[in-house]
Amino acid sequence: MTQQFDLNQPIYQAGQTAMSMGNLLAYFVDPNYQRGNLSRISDMHVKVGRPVSFRIDDDLTPVPEGADVTDEVIRYMLGIILNEKHLETLAEDEPSDIDSGYEWVEGGVNFRLNVFHDRDGLAFVMRVLSSIIPDIETLGLPSEQIWRDITSLKRGLVLVTGVTGSGKSTTIAALINHVNRFRKTRIITLEDPVEFIFKSESSMVSQRQVGQNVETFSGGLRSALRENPDVIFVGEIRDQETATLALSAAETGHLVFSTLHTRDAKGALSRIVDMFPAEQTKSLCLQLSFSLSSVLSQKLVPRADGSGRILVMEVLKNVPAIGNLIRTGNWQQVYSTMETQQKEGMMTMEQHLEHLYKHGIISKENAITYANEASLIDRIAKLEAEAK
Repeated sequence: MTQQFDLNQPIYQAGQTAMSMGNLLAYFVDPNYQRGNLSRISDMHVKVGRPVSFRIDDDLTPVPEGADVTDEVIRYMLGIILNEKHLETLAEDEPSDIDSGYEWVEGGVNFRLNVFHDRDGLAFVMRVLSSIIPDIETLGLPSEQIWRDITSLKRGLVLVTGVTGSGKSTTIAALINHVNRFRKTRIITLEDPVEFIFKSESSMVSQRQVGQNVETFSGGLRSALRENPDVIFVGEIRDQETATLALSAAETGHLVFSTLHTRDAKGALSRIVDMFPAEQTKSLCLQLSFSLSSVLSQKLVPRADGSGRILVMEVLKNVPAIGNLIRTGNWQQVYSTMETQQKEGMMTMEQHLEHLYKHGIISKENAITYANEASLIDRIAKLEAEAK
């Protein structure tokens, strides 16, 4: 007989409390962990031999008095959140990782799910996918002019970079939804998986999921270019073919949004160029200098008052000085050019961190910790000296 799995069956012990999977998922919608319309909890981590833990404001925090998870408990949890096909994969002698999604109907929340094995046994991570697209005005970008310039673009490549969990998808969703609300355009998205659901407003939006509606990002992008789009969102530039198509689309009159996993704006430029053979570097730099519009590189930094995290952003715009550096592949001078051209709408990570520290929004320790350049230490020391 096939085992029946119940979302509300108590299976996990935390002190004197027996918790169900539904009780654990309820953490994501607990008012104590909300900031505005967004949850301060981004992920749930479960593995054999450790307590169930949640990532709250970037810190991994175990459930209070939570017991170590056993193989029996984790398999019951997975029985609830995986479909039959994935459960069959899990039962194989040498199972591969499983990427999936889960809709928690009672809580009105969707999750992205990855199941894997480590040395102790089974493990999985659930990431909450927000159903609410925040207004771009509320995200906390360094200035209003940044997002107004981007959402008014007719063509060009806009990259949002940062580490996993830094809010890249949220920023792009807010930018695209502003276009959707206030411009009459055709928007096509290619995502893995689809995270935010757009409702067509002034624009017409089609969202396509890699692995379901299209096989690959590059294949979906090639198809999208035949579908008369104005705006294209490519969830991530992962390979040379996708990069080539994205650059060509931006160059030929489309507004293209995408993400990269780099820690700063300068790194995004070199990452794209490094995807190609060395003999193509010169032509690639030339094409990038014409196609690129902006790079937003972001981090989420804990607030000084402990109320959550705040967006900190580095902004690169393809002004003539930057375009010349890209054409020559002179990455070393990109940072200093950004630093001295704030009037052009650019800002380094250190300048934004310094501003937030100066106004008491983040602590000195976190300003230094999240900086990309050691020069911020001297800037803060100068601020402190001036304050005395």
